[in-house]
Amino acid sequence: MDEAVPTRTPRSRSRVRGGLVTVGTVLALLAAMGLTVLGLGSADNAVASYDASSWLWSAARSELARVNGVTARVDTRMEVPSARQHPLQVTQTDRLLVLRDLNTGQISALDLATLQITATTPTTPGLGVSVALHEDSAFVVDAVQGVVRQLDPRSLAPVGEPVRYPPGITGGAFDGEGRLWVAVPAEGTVSAITPAVLPSDAADAPVGSPRVETYDVAEASHELVVSTLDDGVAVLDRTAGALVTVVNGTTRRTALASTLTGPGLLPVRTSGPVVPVTVPGQRQVHTIGDAGEVRSFTVPGDGDRLGPAVAWAGRFYCADEAAGTVYAFDATGQLTDTIRGRWKGPLELEVRENYLFINAPDAATARVVDDSHQVREVDKYANDVLGGDPPPEPPPPPPPPKKPQVSKPGAPRNVTAAAGDAQARVSWRPAAANGAEIIRYVVEGAGQRLEVGANQRSVEVTELTNGETYRFSVHAVNAKGAGPSRNSNPVTPTADVPDAPTEVTAEARADGTVVVSWPEANGQGNTIARYAVSATSAGTNAPVGEATGTELVVKAGELEYGTQYAFTVVSVNDKGAASQASPVSNTVVPFTVPGEPVELRASTVADQPGTVAVQWSPAVANGRPVTGYVVEVGDKRSEVTDTRATVGGLGDGQNVTVRVRAVNEAGEGAEATTTARTVAAPRVTVTGSSATATAATVTFTVDAGGGEATCTLSRPGEPAKSGPCSSITMSGLTPGTSYTFTVTATNAAGSGTATKAQQTDALYGIATCENGDSGAEASYCDRDRDGRNGNEIFSVPRQDNDRQAGWAKPGTRLKAYCKQRGEEVYAYIYNNEKRSTWWVQVEYSGRNYIPWAWLNLEGGDDIDVLPTC
Repeated sequence: MDEAVPTRTPRSRSRVRGGLVTVGTVLALLAAMGLTVLGLGSADNAVASYDASSWLWSAARSELARVNGVTARVDTRMEVPSARQHPLQVTQTDRLLVLRDLNTGQISALDLATLQITATTPTTPGLGVSVALHEDSAFVVDAVQGVVRQLDPRSLAPVGEPVRYPPGITGGAFDGEGRLWVAVPAEGTVSAITPAVLPSDAADAPVGSPRVETYDVAEASHELVVSTLDDGVAVLDRTAGALVTVVNGTTRRTALASTLTGPGLLPVRTSGPVVPVTVPGQRQVHTIGDAGEVRSFTVPGDGDRLGPAVAWAGRFYCADEAAGTVYAFDATGQLTDTIRGRWKGPLELEVRENYLFINAPDAATARVVDDSHQVREVDKYANDVLGGDPPPEPPPPPPPPKKPQVSKPGAPRNVTAAAGDAQARVSWRPAAANGAEIIRYVVEGAGQRLEVGANQRSVEVTELTNGETYRFSVHAVNAKGAGPSRNSNPVTPTADVPDAPTEVTAEARADGTVVVSWPEANGQGNTIARYAVSATSAGTNAPVGEATGTELVVKAGELEYGTQYAFTVVSVNDKGAASQASPVSNTVVPFTVPGEPVELRASTVADQPGTVAVQWSPAVANGRPVTGYVVEVGDKRSEVTDTRATVGGLGDGQNVTVRVRAVNEAGEGAEATTTARTVAAPRVTVTGSSATATAATVTFTVDAGGGEATCTLSRPGEPAKSGPCSSITMSGLTPGTSYTFTVTATNAAGSGTATKAQQTDALYGIATCENGDSGAEASYCDRDRDGRNGNEIFSVPRQDNDRQAGWAKPGTRLKAYCKQRGEEVYAYIYNNEKRSTWWVQVEYSGRNYIPWAWLNLEGGDDIDVLPTC
């Protein structure tokens, strides 16, 4: 390979390092993943793939949605059933989509022209392995092991030899020119990896291996953060407080020690010449131009859950995940826009295809921002692509906690020095941050002052004299300044150092511990007194403990669950001399039982007896995928894979305790509890009643028992009448009659009743016969006379002299009971030509009948209000 000799680089070299990638990083399986594609047909996809689009992940739906930047709409949706509620890394180009499931570690390659999976490969689950993609080049970066492997993105087959670095690298993204940039904190360097050219046919042998150029950007053991540029890289040296850019082979360093008041963040990729550095703890963004000019501005709000600001089209967009808000600032730092959403959890900002895409994996909506900064909302679950209503948006996030009291850090713990050949290794445990993140540690001794990254916590002090005794001090620095120092034990460098263990093995156990073991090292004539163990993750290398034997159990919670770690061991003999570090161990992911399910809710199922509905948000996986949930409701136990369950078979009106526990490889986790009540039979309380002559109304209240009740009103021997569960009126009653009414309310659990006695009002009529103007008609109504006459009353509904009960004087008020068909009677002029076959039963010497033709009922003379006798 050609040597790469960048300008202004004191140490520049090419590295091509052989060997196989560990942890099975690139075993191509060519297996199907069982994805379901909805939306466009495959014939449309070859064209749509080249639109200004981006694939956005929705964890709750286990779906990838392709959002068109031009229309701000979803044109295709792809379900990933095996990744429900999992965090997913999505890497994409116009033609290819590569997915990595953090819970399982599986990498899948998707051809966007056909929307078919072309290959899959396993990696170790958790944070520590990432995938980078640019045009037809792909890399898998194993940050823990320090191995970078080029893949053919079509088949995920390895290309050439892997590039090897010391464990604990960081970065792993492409710049605009197609070079992959990786930082090596252990060496203080950054590397540009130019991919090998792939053959035109994936089956052909590739040409060569990746080419590497390396640049010095910091002192060894500094904490480094990387952001790739259009043509180069920006490296934030958190320890020294400086931003170093490498552009066209030229490095430029901008001092920020007086500007940065806490650990800074960089976006993975920076578009344009200005690099934004975000300090979440201070809610500040500092922008550094290509000439080194620095501008600073403050992000509104409270809390420290800011994501790295992203440069886009002359503005800077900064996400506040706690508030579910993205703030936009112009080049001078003036706030120009506030983008709010009902977002909860992480917010992902990515510039693609001349658009900024803002995605909340745990929410139903996203945003698209064009280069004129117009913001449009995207419904990722739009019904016109995939049927069904979107799930409810999560509630607004809670207000951020109050800021803690901030002071200088405490002293580091367990400061230990071990001698080597003309050198000493100094290590320590973390200092108390006291409310502000630690920026760096400072090691002093032997006339040297070394700054070490906050996540490194060990350093090799070189250029010492064998036989001379040294003591070192370590102190931490945060935004408030330097904390107190703590001294190490005295050490005397010597050439008589022991060997390191020849191999190291790590095993993650279900109780959250990690067991690190190794064979006994050769003391080279001296006794091995102890072994010092360090853990390496992406960008981090720090001591985790010491052991006098050949095994160390790292306590549960000491390492972050779900993050990849590898370990090295140093032998220390009885004279205090230390070996070099051992070979790095295998990678493990610490894990334990899942956390407690959150936002547990239980409710009555209104239309099912003895049933409750339970719903919750996913539990923290704690290093292994959650495979299911145990749901206990009363004495009923069930196991589900979703985050909801309906449990039946309980008693009616039963108060139950609901318990839910998540399950992973380690077992059942802590339970979340709540209470619920099954639907009970309704209870009816009559609140009153009223009546007219022929109708009665009963008013009442119903305790539906958590269900949905229907109500009826009934009286003996008659059909029930349905009505609202507040009042029901029954008509067709007999005036002046006492009734007993029954109110019945019914739901899924049964019925409840209550009774009410009510008498109808009496109905009266006026016996009416008005004389004519002359002759016999003028006195017709004056008295009862032989033959027919008005207002005659009979015991039967016909004019039968033998059954006449009497005569009512005109104007007599008679109490009416009911009506009966009978002989037709015509009242002629004496009652407005009234003619009818209806007879009315009235109170007159008992209950007898008068023709309706002679009786005018009060209230409008409506014969229909009377019931039939």
